[in-house]
Amino acid sequence: MSRRNDLDICADILKTARTGAKKTRLVYKANLNFKIIEKYLRKLIDNGLLQRAEDRNFLTTQRGVQFLQRYKDLMLPSLSEERYREAII
Repeated sequence: MSRRNDLDICADILKTARTGAKKTRLVYKANLNFKIIEKYLRKLIDNGLLQRAEDRNFLTTQRGVQFLQRYKDLMLPSLSEERYREAII
């Protein structure tokens, strides 16, 4: 298994947060620890891809959804069929 880059990790976080997710769920789904995910959450919020709701959930913004679509389009040629299905869900 190859190492993930920052784009892969950001896509995992945004994909998980599409319907709203607390930090614990993001940590487990993105396979990160609490210290490391803080860096990504700050980066995604600062760039308008993720927002924090009043109920402590994180939500993917419309800009974040656009990022996921572009990510999927860019990664399509290099993705296996199984990974492609995961990317679009």
